Amino acid sequence: MVAELCRPGTVGGEFLSPRVEQALRTVPRHLFIPEADLEQAYAPFSPVMTKRDEEQGYVSSVSAPQIQAMMLGQADLRPGQRVLEVGSGGYNAALIAEVVGPEGEVTTVDIDPDITARARELLAAGGYDRVRVVTADAAQGVEEGASYDAIIVTAGAWDVPPAWIEQLTEGGRLVVPLRVRGLTRSIGFVEHDGSLHSTSALMCGFVPMRGADDHRETLLRLRGTGEIVLSFDEEAPEEPHLLDHAVRTPRVELWTGVRVTLRELIDTLQLYLATTLPGFCVMTVDPALDTGTVAPNSTRFAMAAVEGGDFAYLVTRRVEGEELVEYGVHAFGPTAEEFAERVGLRVREWDRDQRGGPGPEIRVYPVSVPVDRLPEDLVVTKRHTHVTFSWPTP
Repeated sequence: MVAELCRPGTVGGEFLSPRVEQALRTVPRHLFIPEADLEQAYAPFSPVMTKRDEEQGYVSSVSAPQIQAMMLGQADLRPGQRVLEVGSGGYNAALIAEVVGPEGEVTTVDIDPDITARARELLAAGGYDRVRVVTADAAQGVEEGASYDAIIVTAGAWDVPPAWIEQLTEGGRLVVPLRVRGLTRSIGFVEHDGSLHSTSALMCGFVPMRGADDHRETLLRLRGTGEIVLSFDEEAPEEPHLLDHAVRTPRVELWTGVRVTLRELIDTLQLYLATTLPGFCVMTVDPALDTGTVAPNSTRFAMAAVEGGDFAYLVTRRVEGEELVEYGVHAFGPTAEEFAERVGLRVREWDRDQRGGPGPEIRVYPVSVPVDRLPEDLVVTKRHTHVTFSWPTP
C-alpha cells in the first residue's frame, strides 16, 4: 500500500512526508476495518464504507489511504502538536497519534454515538487509548483540548464553522474537504488574523457532514422529459421557470479547440469554471427517464451553467488517432448559440492563462466582514463565511 502511495505521479504524493509514511507503515489498518478483507483494507485508492442510514445511503466510511496520507501531509503535522480530527473512524486518529508522538494530543469528534463507540473500542484495541474520543456536533469544535495546532476534517463540509477558526492556535492549520458550487477540494489553510489562507487544494470526495451545519443543494428538474437535474450549491436561479422550455429548442454544439490528454488532471478547469462562470451548476441525468435529449460523457456528473432561459454543459470527444480529448459545449435555449460561445470562452481562458498553473489562492473570512472590504473579486458567500478566489494574473 505504501509503495503504491510513494509512486511518482500519485495525486497528493508530494505531501507524503517521512513522518506520515512511517505512520502508514506502523498502524495496522486492517484492525480498524474488521468488516473488510485484507485486500480491501489495504487498497491504496479505495475507501471502505462502514455505516448506512435508514435510506441506505452511506453516512460513514474509512477514507482511502491515499486521501488520508494527502490530508495528513497538507496539515504538516509535527511531534508534540495538539490535533483535532472532525469525523471519527479510528484509523486516521491512530495515524495522527503516531505522527505527533507521545508528547502530542489527539482528539477525535463525531456526532454519531455508534461511530464514536466503534472508534473508542478500535483505538483501545490497537493501543491508542490516549486518543480522546468525543461525541458531539463537530460544528462546535471541542473546547476541551483547544487550542489546536491543526484541525483535520474528514467529512465533506459546505462551510467553515466559526469554532474551527477560533479553536486554532495563531498560525494553526485547517485541512477541510470544502464544497463550493458542487465541487469538493481538500484545502489546506493557515490561520492569519482570524481568516484562513490556502496553501494547497486537491481533488477529493467525502461523505457529507451531519448536524447543525448540514447543507443540501437546490435541485432543479427541467420540465419536458424530466430527465435533466441541475444541482446548485449556492445562488440558485431566481426565476427557474425561464428554463421550462429550454430543452424544446434545438441543441447547439460548439467545440473549443482545447485538447487535453486522457490522464491530465483538469481540477483547475473545474474550479475555474465554477468560480468565473455565472450560474455554474452540476448536471445529472435520471437514468429511468433518459431519452437522449442531452448527451453528457457521464450521466452522474457534468459541469453546467444557466443564464436566463439558457443552459449548457461541457462534453468531450476523442481526437481521432491520438490519446487526446477535445472540450466542447452543448447548449439549449432561446439564445443558446451566444451562451455556448460565452461558456466556451471560459474554457479557452483556462487553457491560455491557468492550465498547468498552481490554481487560485483561496481565503475564508467571517461573514461579518463586508464584501466591499474584501480584496478579491470572486466571492462565494455561505452561512458563516465568505470564500474568495484569486486566480494568478497571466
